[in-house]
Amino acid sequence: MTPDAGHEARYRAIAADLAAKIRSGHYAPGQALPSQRELSATYGVTLMTLRQALRELSDERLIVQRPGRGTFVAPPHLAYQLDSLRSLVDDLRKQGHDVRTSVAGRAVRRAPARIAAELRLRPGDTALRLERVREFAGRPAVHQVSWVRRPVADQIRDRDFTAVSLYTALADAGVTVARASEVVRPGLLGPAAARHLHEPQGSPVLVSTRITYTLDATPVVSDHATILGSMMEIRTERAANGLSLTWGATR
Repeated sequence: MTPDAGHEARYRAIAADLAAKIRSGHYAPGQALPSQRELSATYGVTLMTLRQALRELSDERLIVQRPGRGTFVAPPHLAYQLDSLRSLVDDLRKQGHDVRTSVAGRAVRRAPARIAAELRLRPGDTALRLERVREFAGRPAVHQVSWVRRPVADQIRDRDFTAVSLYTALADAGVTVARASEVVRPGLLGPAAARHLHEPQGSPVLVSTRITYTLDATPVVSDHATILGSMMEIRTERAANGLSLTWGATR
């Protein structure tokens, strides 16, 4: 065996051993791994060899390395389904995930120009701004700001949105949701969402913009969700005559 082949065999064996411990639950989701120096001493290899093993685990999405904090077992990934019209929480709970919601703010405010255009409001019109944070696997994963047009908003503004989804509240108010148009694109974590998600500004995220319409094609909700890229993947099923996805270049 050549020196290079021996080196590769060592770091791959370390990666395989750590992967087995993660999958068996020896290291639980969200748990910190021993420090790199501890691991290199345990396996009797250099830091360079150990880091190559960790890079392989990171590529397999089994670990998350956080500068200045250490290496952690990655939480199980949420699947963001594109083939249904449900609220985010309802979608994730259907997959068996335990998702907690906290309300960071709610108020009737003058709609910004972009929101007014999406909801077809007149300049100066107000709407309900609902800000929520979704927690998964014990840590914040999604920051979501929803704008709901009035008078529907007045009927639901006092609902307990820690326990009830926005779509459920709309249905209880007699509003029938017919469809939604959604764009999901990669982005970088902004300062406002970073404070709620406890992640460094500039971290990779998925940004979802969704506009929900009633049966008469009236836009009733404008949603903006910032989703940690390390905790969610987009998944869908394709069929010859079914879901239609359009791929386009980001501008």
